[in-house]
Amino acid sequence: MRIGQILRQECLVPDVKARDKAGVLAELAQRLVQVDPTLELEVLITSLLERESLGSTGIGDSIAIPHSRLPGLRQTMAAFGRSGQGVEFDSLDGKPVHLIFLLIAPEHASRQHLMALARISRLCQKESLRSRLMREPSADRLYQLIVEEDGKL
Repeated sequence: MRIGQILRQECLVPDVKARDKAGVLAELAQRLVQVDPTLELEVLITSLLERESLGSTGIGDSIAIPHSRLPGLRQTMAAFGRSGQGVEFDSLDGKPVHLIFLLIAPEHASRQHLMALARISRLCQKESLRSRLMREPSADRLYQLIVEEDGKL
């Protein structure tokens, strides 16, 4: 599975406005709801917050990969947000998060969900990509960078 198959350009937020974890999750979830109106925003946000209550999805190196599985969801979807100021996310390294990949998958798609998480995680290990994602001002170019780098994995 390629990230370009689950991440749509409309789901990129190059300048996240929210200043806390719950706000970031809501802001990115709203983009997914705009793409798939069958999603219920409150259900999605609640699901993401419940997952966060089990342990932070802030993996360190300024990255967070909040994720959840939802009943009734037809396909795996992703959103991406960037916060120039950083957001406290209870990350493993204790540092603020700047790059957020939000992932949702159908409730019974455990394998697909894990594969997507692994792919995003591998992509985020590239320090050069993280640096480029922080500098790129254009949402179009952000999307291209993610898809191009994913193609190299």
